[in-house]
Amino acid sequence: VQGIMRSERQLTSVESIPQAIVAFHTDDQGHWVAQLGCGHNQHVRHDPPLVARPWVLTAAGRAAMLGFQLGCKKCVEHAPVDARPEEKPCFELL
Repeated sequence: VQGIMRSERQLTSVESIPQAIVAFHTDDQGHWVAQLGCGHNQHVRHDPPLVARPWVLTAAGRAAMLGFQLGCKKCVEHAPVDARPEEKPCFELL
């Protein structure tokens, strides 16, 4: 019984689940959003010194990050998939 309780505690303490970036789009304010393989979206802002993601600023940088795994908190929360705009290759999103 103690082993089961420990396993349940470990599962609830998971903060995010790794999910691959499959595409990108911009939101209404022009901020970049990664579309994850799980169906959720996640902002990927370059906002130094708080967050340094210079790769998001160029099409080549975004293309290089396709397949990279980001932690998805929405998966832990069992959130429904997010709405997405019509998908375009990231090199078209300049």
